[in-house]
Amino acid sequence: MIKFCGKGVYGAVAIGKISMFQRKDVSVKRLKITDTETEKRRLEAAKTEAVEQLQSIYEKALKEVGETNAQIFEIHMMMLDDADYNEAVIGIIDSQQVNAEYAVAVTADNFAEMFAAMDDSYMQARAADVRDISNRLIDCLSRPGTEAERSCNEKVIICADDLAPSETVSLDKDSVLAFVTAHGSSNSHTAILARNMNIPAVIGAGDEFLSQIKDGDIAIVDGFTGEIIVNPDEETLKKAEKKQIADLEKKALLQKLKGKENITLDGTKINIYANIGSVDNIGAVLMNDAGGIGLFRSEFLYLESNDYPTEDQQFAAYKRVAQSMGGKKVIIRTLDIGADKQVDYFGLGKEENPALGFRAIRICLTRPEIFKTQLRALYRASAFGNLAIMFPMITSVAELKEILSVCDEVKRELEANNIEYSKDTELGIMIETPAAAIISDKLAPMVDFFSVGTNDLTQYTLACDRQNPNIERFCDTHHEAVLRLIEMSAENAHKNGAWIGICGELAADTTLTETFLRMGIDELSVSPSYVLKVRDVVRNIDLSKSV
Repeated sequence: MIKFCGKGVYGAVAIGKISMFQRKDVSVKRLKITDTETEKRRLEAAKTEAVEQLQSIYEKALKEVGETNAQIFEIHMMMLDDADYNEAVIGIIDSQQVNAEYAVAVTADNFAEMFAAMDDSYMQARAADVRDISNRLIDCLSRPGTEAERSCNEKVIICADDLAPSETVSLDKDSVLAFVTAHGSSNSHTAILARNMNIPAVIGAGDEFLSQIKDGDIAIVDGFTGEIIVNPDEETLKKAEKKQIADLEKKALLQKLKGKENITLDGTKINIYANIGSVDNIGAVLMNDAGGIGLFRSEFLYLESNDYPTEDQQFAAYKRVAQSMGGKKVIIRTLDIGADKQVDYFGLGKEENPALGFRAIRICLTRPEIFKTQLRALYRASAFGNLAIMFPMITSVAELKEILSVCDEVKRELEANNIEYSKDTELGIMIETPAAAIISDKLAPMVDFFSVGTNDLTQYTLACDRQNPNIERFCDTHHEAVLRLIEMSAENAHKNGAWIGICGELAADTTLTETFLRMGIDELSVSPSYVLKVRDVVRNIDLSKSV
């Protein structure tokens, strides 16, 4: 029996046989060629095939993990069309008169090294992406028309050095008990995908783990503790089986909480809503009995389009989600692109620090025609349900005054054209910058609600990129500074008649649920699959008892 420890990214226990992940061999040879035009035609054909594969993976991801998590594959498709990347590949083919596979491999190495050397952690993360798309291109060039899929008659525990997002989504969930990787970050795209796919997973088990396991070994994967036990003894196996049964029973009991209220033992009511990234996710919201939608990411309309979505296109989507929720609150966040969510037709250009750059409300306020189009669609949809509008990345009172002025202008235009809208539409802002939290006493009187985006608030408060595995130990999501900013915002919201929710990942962290309720948080918005789990914790809290 051997024990290893990594980081658990989805809480569940799996017991079964190990299967070593067999990645395709992408090694290439340098071949001298004379017909460079033929090589370039081969490259174009391979790109077409690679895009088709990525589109298929994207559609699979949409169904399994939702729009937000599927966006990484849209980014990969865009990277395949990147002008600099393609010029580099073609330049090598022409200048060195070599085969396309070799040209792609050299370009991948050059670009990956360039990205890895950058100071910005977002750009560093693109090194893995460029290798992923390049390996896919090389595979299409080497074996056109094939896209290997893993099939297995029995469920297994997949073990690998690391898994690219595309490899994770391509796993057959019906054949995978769990997966373990030697490397990786708990905030990586792969870890996030595992959580959303409900696959028990442990990352960062180390190189020693891979060197001491083989196909067919029996293993226990504990996604709660991050522990992996290979070839366990009988006593250890029985303990793991008991823990696994207890976990499954607890999850079954959670289903019995459907229809129950979110009320603490002392009678305090809290709203538990769901975060979604697409109209297609409404079914998951209803199935998990969420009280409403606390964050609807409207940018999916822009990311899915080749041009700016029209007012009517947006109106149709917002109307559908408002009507589908049958009077339950639906909070729609206005356009939040930039940083890691790039849309070519916006022409945003490259930035040194995209997370600190031209994004979200900054784009809307400098391109008012885009902003007004979205606001008109939102206000029109407000007549068909309980819709609220939320603005991201606020840092000043001046910004909020300008936003409210544009809202008033849009409402006057609608009235002038006799277009119906709800005059009770709530307006709120996201507290995701330290600036917004610190001046929340001045912002609260201007809005109906706050929603704390803990992902960005943590990142900006601690100066830590959550996607950067090198600084993961410094990115303390429970840091006192972050919690103080949330508490300050809650106090200022209530003093000024506004309510406050949390829609970032911390909303689903049940170790903090009681802390948030004691701060006065009114609403928690989580992934649909976490609604009942949070409800269970809320119903067992007694705020009348001192701590």
